[in-house]
Amino acid sequence: MRPGRARPGEAKSGEKRRKAAKKGEDQTLNDWQPLADRSTLKLRSEYLAAIRNFFIERDVIEVQTPVLGEATVTDPDVDGIAIPGYGYLQTSPEYFLKRLLAAGVSDCYQMGPMFRADETGRLHNREFTLLEWYRIGFNHHDLMAEVAQLVDVVLGVGEYRVLTYADLVGDRARPRADLDLAFAAACEGISGRAFITDYPADQAALARLNDDGQTAARFELVVDGVELANGYWELSDRSEHERRFEADLIVRSERGKPHRALDTAFLSALDAGLPDCAGVALGVDRLVMIALGADTLDQVLTFRR
Repeated sequence: MRPGRARPGEAKSGEKRRKAAKKGEDQTLNDWQPLADRSTLKLRSEYLAAIRNFFIERDVIEVQTPVLGEATVTDPDVDGIAIPGYGYLQTSPEYFLKRLLAAGVSDCYQMGPMFRADETGRLHNREFTLLEWYRIGFNHHDLMAEVAQLVDVVLGVGEYRVLTYADLVGDRARPRADLDLAFAAACEGISGRAFITDYPADQAALARLNDDGQTAARFELVVDGVELANGYWELSDRSEHERRFEADLIVRSERGKPHRALDTAFLSALDAGLPDCAGVALGVDRLVMIALGADTLDQVLTFRR
């Protein structure tokens, strides 16, 4: 930051941010002009600079990995955008970053564009800015503390609650679809800042399991009803990754979704050895939206895709 300049989240009042963000509210998708005005984009630029400075201070290096790759994720709830003859626009830099970790690069982060098919709306866009980072020797509790420190840089210092998945949805004996709906509704009702932990094992994604074998070492951060970050104490065992990927493919088939080949380069990196680490992905557009007091992503984007 320049000497004498207000740090993002401190000197600017929430009312001023809201006025700046609302300038672009009435823009239409057919208008050639940007959705956000200069004052909003200037604030966004300051937030991104503050995020990068956060990692510089911690000696976490910024890297750039391909946004176009040969493979994509198997997750049945996430769809990459296929580019015929070339592969897929990436939904996350996760596999590439973990390959760097396995190669000995150590703590690193990436902040840049990622893509997901058919995701549009108040909190979604097919192209979005994702911040993802990995910390060697951290578990999910260590990383939750660091996520809070980063969010405080942008939003100002706040208090964080820790809730379990069971706190939000109660009886896990209900069908998975009912749990998912109950969880989403409960998240939308959260005010302030809250970490959600101890997801059931069948929602571990790529997180390792806790000692109880029933819950995952996974967390999400929700701020004022907006799901902002998703992190894991990372699974490192190749055979368990393959088991979970194959389970994903069964669900994809049942839903009539295209088959996805496993990312063999990522699996080879696991064979080489992923160090003990925790990682998290955070939606930058959503963070900026909250910081500016905006209601939709449109108010903090240059253009919508």
